[in-house]
Amino acid sequence: MMIKQATIKELKTLAPLFDAYRQFYDKISDIKSAEEFLEARISNQESVIFIAYNSDNNAVGFVQLYPSFSSTRLKRFWILNDLFVYSEFRGQGFSKKLIDSAKDLCRNTDACAMLLETSVTNDIGNSLYPGAGFQLRDDANFYEWTTNT
Repeated sequence: MMIKQATIKELKTLAPLFDAYRQFYDKISDIKSAEEFLEARISNQESVIFIAYNSDNNAVGFVQLYPSFSSTRLKRFWILNDLFVYSEFRGQGFSKKLIDSAKDLCRNTDACAMLLETSVTNDIGNSLYPGAGFQLRDDANFYEWTTNT
């Protein structure tokens, strides 16, 4: 198992993973748009992406984090926005290794925290995240405003 930070060179490897992740959330497959989206994030240094490779050197999962800041803590924090492992590779430790890489990013950038959101019906995530040291917060409400586009 190997974890590697994605660069532009990994776009062709990463795009199918990202597309599968989007399909998991009932979005229509669109490899070209997935690649363009990822290229913009990486090129503009708007996210950090780690890719998990199995022993055959096949990409099997990824995690994507976006930077943000805490005004009250006067520090950066990271939003773990996307975590995905192909279903046939789940339960083999890839998600844990990807989360460990995300934690290392937090430590290496002197961030105060890493936040994530997942659906209450995401049974896999809701058992994975507490086991990886995340604490469910009950002292805040999550609100969303959308442009309906």
